[in-house]
Amino acid sequence: MKFVDAHIHLADSRYFQNLEEVVAGAKESNVFVLVANSTDLESSRQSLELADRHPDYVYAALGIHPWNTKQLKPNEVQDTINLIFENAENRQRMVAVGEIGLDSSYSRSGEPTEIQMQVFHEMLSVAEKTSLPVIIHSRGTTTQIVSMLPSYKIEKVLLHWFSQPHSLIETIVDRGYYITEGPPSVFANGIREVIRRMPLTRIMTETDGPVRFRGPFKDKLTTPSFIPAVVEAIAELKGQEKSVVADQIFHNFVNFFGVEGVRDKRHDEGTIQD
Repeated sequence: MKFVDAHIHLADSRYFQNLEEVVAGAKESNVFVLVANSTDLESSRQSLELADRHPDYVYAALGIHPWNTKQLKPNEVQDTINLIFENAENRQRMVAVGEIGLDSSYSRSGEPTEIQMQVFHEMLSVAEKTSLPVIIHSRGTTTQIVSMLPSYKIEKVLLHWFSQPHSLIETIVDRGYYITEGPPSVFANGIREVIRRMPLTRIMTETDGPVRFRGPFKDKLTTPSFIPAVVEAIAELKGQEKSVVADQIFHNFVNFFGVEGVRDKRHDEGTIQD
């Protein structure tokens, strides 16, 4: 079986001391590919370095997270945009603009701040100009974001850690968007209900490491080695064999990111749907 971690923050300082051990453990767990998501200019540069260090295994997503819009350095948004443009043609290195989005929980008004909105617009615009997929953070703002997206010509949208509202699932599916789910698939009823409702053809797996989780993952450093347990939970919820689910998710990953180095690792076995 081949597994994927479509959303992990490998450039986070909490991985610095044992990064190579984390990558080795991922490979031992049959996690065939990782997407290193960024949160600011510095982590975007570091994610590219990790992609260079682990070719055809780690791929970078570059962008500015809404949490970091409060502490932008001079020219940071433009420098990040320039970095995206510089690497847009190298899909062996960078595969998406991410992690970008809006977050209402980090403003006093309960609404995304003006700077969040401006940075998100800039990130969506560069994705549109480069035809890159986007990886979106949408805590408390999913309805707002889904209503905004048709204003941009972006073909591939991934809603990271989608949890609610369930009423948007039909729209998400109709538009061809994807979602990622992670360790909460094992223990969180809300996420498990999302998985029941979403077609398997629109689901990918993630860890969002180094974010920590409860349940069987309590007090453990989050690593891609958690992914097989996530796939097992999805298989249980879908009433399918784990190997079938793993193959479909791998296929979804290749279709979404379109990276040839990963495509070469794929072996279809007649159970895959588009």
